[in-house]
Amino acid sequence: MDLGIRGRKAIVNGGSAGMGRSAALSLAREGADVFVSARREDLLVQACREIAEETGARVVPVCADHSSAEGREAILAACPEPDILVGTCAPPAFTPDYRAITDAQWHEAIAISLLSPVEFMRRVLDGMVERKWGRIVNIATVAAKYPAEIRVLSGSTRAALANYTVAVSRVVAPHNVVINNLLPGMHHTLTVEEQFTARAAANGTTYEEEVAKFSAEWQIAAGRFGDADDVGAFVAMFCSEFANYTTGQSLVIDGGATRSTF
Repeated sequence: MDLGIRGRKAIVNGGSAGMGRSAALSLAREGADVFVSARREDLLVQACREIAEETGARVVPVCADHSSAEGREAILAACPEPDILVGTCAPPAFTPDYRAITDAQWHEAIAISLLSPVEFMRRVLDGMVERKWGRIVNIATVAAKYPAEIRVLSGSTRAALANYTVAVSRVVAPHNVVINNLLPGMHHTLTVEEQFTARAAANGTTYEEEVAKFSAEWQIAAGRFGDADDVGAFVAMFCSEFANYTTGQSLVIDGGATRSTF
């Protein structure tokens, strides 16, 4: 299926690994020019090279911290008029005790997962409106809709982000600019692999056993974690021409871990 975005310019923030990388790969497969930002240069350059080699698309690495003003300037200097904006970031560590969260952790979470995407949207939306075409997708977390103490740092800030994006989506919708959110649950990403490998080492188990235990404890209906590439595919669809009448939505992708009619 041709998604109709060949030649479009896309920024993918936090795209060196995990769901961000999968988003960049899916957009590149559709022929978009992809500008990928991340803080870790070696991982970023390698990811961009691999995606370009696989797809033949133009994939440009931008080593920058998108949560900082300087980083945002560098990213927008590389791609000043994006047609597509995708934002994600590595989630903060699990927070099993809300009382132990520090002020510094709150400030970092707010800067990365709320203020940064809000500022990016503010900077790019006018251009999208003027050109009568734009797509924005925020890869957030299922905890934004279904709060849990272990994800309170991640879920609370991204719940605010979802509120903001839905409000703004109504303003720009008449101009063929659509904004949506993806709310993934547990997926095999670099961060998750690091966290659960550490658990396995501490418990004398394997990564696979820790994933199975977590899936059972949290009643993930699929009985497993998801593949990050599945999220990337939804990003591409939400950025496509077919998404022109789908806006202000927050789609949960969690293997059936949560229960809701709507």
